[in-house]
Amino acid sequence: MQGSLFVNRSNGTGLGALIAEATVDCYNDSECVTGFYTMLGEHLATPFQTVVLGVDVTVTELELTEDEQIAAVCVRGRSTQRIPILDLPLPTPPPNGAKWIDAYRHWVRGT
Repeated sequence: MQGSLFVNRSNGTGLGALIAEATVDCYNDSECVTGFYTMLGEHLATPFQTVVLGVDVTVTELELTEDEQIAAVCVRGRSTQRIPILDLPLPTPPPNGAKWIDAYRHWVRGT
């Protein structure tokens, strides 16, 4: 991750409220990522279908990688690929709970 992402980049908006909820009581970036991972696990409806590089895939679950990235586990047939949630294209309409992905992206990018 680039620079310090640390803690609560909340601005009182809808995404800001989600960011505040995910990062409450966090003392460092690692704890914040874990907070978002927990919220995504609770609120993001899986499985869902999306398209990655022109190929239909099913996102079956999320994983927290050793380098503290949240990754979507994408499956097609017997093939499995993990894609950072920051880079995952979302379908239209997005799955229930996708607002948590938006909040995480907003927090990471600081926008």
